[in-house]
Amino acid sequence: MSEGVATETGVRARTRRAILDAAIEKLTKQPSATLADIAAAANVGRTTVHRYFAERSDLIDAISHDALDKISQGTERARLDEGPAPAALARLCQEYFEHADVFQLLFTMPDLMTRPEWEEESEDDRDLLRLVERGHREGTIDPAMTKEWLLQLLWSLLYTAWEMVREKTPKHEALTLCLRSLEKVIAIG
Repeated sequence: MSEGVATETGVRARTRRAILDAAIEKLTKQPSATLADIAAAANVGRTTVHRYFAERSDLIDAISHDALDKISQGTERARLDEGPAPAALARLCQEYFEHADVFQLLFTMPDLMTRPEWEEESEDDRDLLRLVERGHREGTIDPAMTKEWLLQLLWSLLYTAWEMVREKTPKHEALTLCLRSLEKVIAIG
């Protein structure tokens, strides 16, 4: 019996993920999309979407939390404590770059980032700020580039790279330009 429960949980998780992914894709292109539009994009019935997300606001909350989860997972995978600060910062950019879909939605629907979970500085933000401070101490990141400035700059560069991909620039080229720009900005001298 526990095997059936595990399978059902796996199916539920996959269905929920499919709805979230479809919602992110649909809302990025059409912020006013309805739950019915999202259900069609996810290839599920409207009642299925309502079973997982009773209201549109529930779906938006789930997307917001999904974005925060992706930030946390990307920050962890980037191993910010390893190697020189510029290399760790480049790894972080590469990790975040892979989640263009959800991050572009955050920029498309700014009300997502006004939710309470975005108001406080997260541990991931603090990790990034500590990385910049370490780079300043090591002499590998220009001390004139404040940590707050670099945090904003990082997101701006990523957004620019994502937009270039959306406009048909090859993904590897956009990421290379993003990383090269970041490297030049943080360089000393």
